Amino acid sequence: MPVIKSPDEYNSPDLYVDLDPVVDLPLFLKCEGMNFAGSVKLKAAREMIAAADESGVLTEDSVLIESSSGNLGVALSMIAANRGLRFVCVTDIRCNLATRQFMEALGTEVHMITTPDPRKGLLGARLALIKQLCAANPNYLWLNQYANPSNWLAHFRGTGPEIARRFRDLAVMFVGAGTTGTMMGCAKYFRTTGRQVRIVAVDSVGSVTFGTPAAPRLIPGLGTSVTPPLLDRSLVDDILHVTEEDTVRMCHRLARKGFLFGGSTGTVLAGAAAWFASHDAVTGSAVALAPDLGERYLDTIYHQTWVESAYGMTAWPDSTRAHQTT
Repeated sequence: MPVIKSPDEYNSPDLYVDLDPVVDLPLFLKCEGMNFAGSVKLKAAREMIAAADESGVLTEDSVLIESSSGNLGVALSMIAANRGLRFVCVTDIRCNLATRQFMEALGTEVHMITTPDPRKGLLGARLALIKQLCAANPNYLWLNQYANPSNWLAHFRGTGPEIARRFRDLAVMFVGAGTTGTMMGCAKYFRTTGRQVRIVAVDSVGSVTFGTPAAPRLIPGLGTSVTPPLLDRSLVDDILHVTEEDTVRMCHRLARKGFLFGGSTGTVLAGAAAWFASHDAVTGSAVALAPDLGERYLDTIYHQTWVESAYGMTAWPDSTRAHQTT
């Protein structure tokens, strides 16, 4: 029986869903939402704060500040509250209401960006505000998940080895691309250990991460309007771009089987479905990462009025499509 003294001490590293009977995919889904922060971002939050602590840049007078579309903000809110630190989260209008309320309940000061930068979108505007606030407040400490090596190190040390222990015959891994910290950490782990694992990056249509044109996106999590500094393109074997309509369809297919996952998971699995449809049978196991669960998306992805207003569509299960690039 686990006994913990701080909320970040607990995480379930070995829970998988066999998706073959669920959505007819020969794939295992690693569930990363089984912790008090509710997402995979707990790993990066812990690693970045530990590194700041060890280097001495984090002091009792520090005010943590970070840009987040939601999940990292929740993880940092939780750790900051437990340690008695102030935390300022800069997010934008795509952040789910439940996520914002979660952060505020933990004492976080939330800044909501409503106007995008003309060239760099909402993320660019978020980063500009952080730089402005840090310049005006010497105690502010920006962890900068987009460039912080501790972001990918968390998965090099944690997620990659966790999957390797469970699947010795791992052949393909599907990972959503946001900051690319999770993807880079896992890819570097398998490359370093000599494992021949095909890394398939799944991104949202409208994201510029892999050089495709920018377009409006409504679902938080995956995708960027500024190319992530952490990305090493040489570690990625395949790239798929998924429309948000297909993300919604996949989320609802999962829900019809009793599994309520977040938008990033729907995107990754819609991409995986397209990948399997255009490739021969895989020799070995295939694993995808589910960053979080679906409760924070009840007023968006799982709300019929929101879906119809956003996409002019119904959310009944349907075929998924993705566009593959090399």
